[in-house]
Amino acid sequence: MSDRPSAFRKDAVLARLAEQFNVAQFVSFAPKAGAPIQQFARLAGLPADQHFDTPAEAIGALFLRSVEGTLNVRSFNEHQPQSAEFLYGLSSPLDVVAAVERLSAAGWFTIVNETIDVSDGGVSGVILDDIVEFGPDVTPRGVEKAGFATLRSDWARRLFDIVYGFGPDFASAKSARLEFSLHPKPRGYRQSHVIYWEFGENEAMHAADVEPRWPNGFSRMLGDKAYGLLIGHLAGVPVPRTTVISRRVAPFSFGESTGTREIWTRTCPTEQVPGHFTTVRGWTDPFKLLNAEDPDHRAIASVIAQEGVPATWSGAAICDADGQLHVEGVLGAGDAFMLGKKAPQELPPEVLSAVETLYQRTSAQLGAVRFEWAYDGRAAWLLQLHKGRSVSSGATIVPGEATEWQSFDVRDGLEALRVALTMIPFGHGLILEGEVGLTSHIADVVRQASVPTRMRLVADQASN
Repeated sequence: MSDRPSAFRKDAVLARLAEQFNVAQFVSFAPKAGAPIQQFARLAGLPADQHFDTPAEAIGALFLRSVEGTLNVRSFNEHQPQSAEFLYGLSSPLDVVAAVERLSAAGWFTIVNETIDVSDGGVSGVILDDIVEFGPDVTPRGVEKAGFATLRSDWARRLFDIVYGFGPDFASAKSARLEFSLHPKPRGYRQSHVIYWEFGENEAMHAADVEPRWPNGFSRMLGDKAYGLLIGHLAGVPVPRTTVISRRVAPFSFGESTGTREIWTRTCPTEQVPGHFTTVRGWTDPFKLLNAEDPDHRAIASVIAQEGVPATWSGAAICDADGQLHVEGVLGAGDAFMLGKKAPQELPPEVLSAVETLYQRTSAQLGAVRFEWAYDGRAAWLLQLHKGRSVSSGATIVPGEATEWQSFDVRDGLEALRVALTMIPFGHGLILEGEVGLTSHIADVVRQASVPTRMRLVADQASN
């Protein structure tokens, strides 16, 4: 092995990284007289730079330790240090040996490493001092694309502990840039759940202005509802004790006990679909429920079992287009109100005060939000959370002009409204006939459809 590897040597960088961090298992080769000569090696259970008699022996030892049973081959040289030819997921030792020999004969350095499955339910990401960006089904470089989650490092640490029970070394990322990936199965040179890919000095970054935004890739994997509640919990507001049964992640729990010991079963679509999928009081078979409502395994990411709130009042709150808070609700459970089957009622001052306090505590850390709530006589609990300000204002649910306005009777229900919105001609608008909450699922559905919509009360019709 060369005593002084050149600065371009990516295998030397990996070897230095392995002195402190868990890295993907690898063995590297230099082209000497056209033949591959072993350089560095980091294999679980063996001393650093364990020497093997032949490349085939080294590659065989790496195959035996690979969780996925496949290896990658990357090539580089002084003129192309960022890698040239890259072979991914080779399952035959003979193919790997042949690739290394071919590339060495052409003058290329090679690194053979274990394949790390980034679609195993874990996440990959980057820590930039006090900011963490991450997502599933991507390599750490995936954060350069849209769809990743961004959190303050203290929130990310708590989130990873809740969802996975482990996380990256945040302390080492102070004033640095650290690429990592989290995995349900232990792997790598040190056989732990976190793989580190790159470490470098970076200017200190502060997360004071970072606001969590979703949907993102991670929220879609957990389910929009589950992710929103998790963010609410990280923000320190009252969230009922919640257990998430996910398609891709082992079950995990968070939140506070409400004292009822009663369970509500809620489905969590990948993105919000207001009022479409099941929410039921009591426990129901989640496997039967998923099979009935999402047989293609695409729409619903998880089912949550949430402890019920002994609600004296329930409802929802939004920040409208003018920045005004609207709080609406009804006596008791809020299911019928959210589905547009019950009009909002006048709320007692103590209920309004509790919900306004919940909004202030949440928006202070997240900016403008929309949420569902339940009041138990003492405090308001967060039942569902979404980010952003509503486009609605007053009787205008969705702003905009239309060449013609069509009427829809809210008594026909939410599913009939979805059908009506698919059939409305381009350029037409919708008049909702009847009293419905500005924060209800009826209003959510037309906002999602972006069809100009206004509300006309029954009293308005009588006066015309």
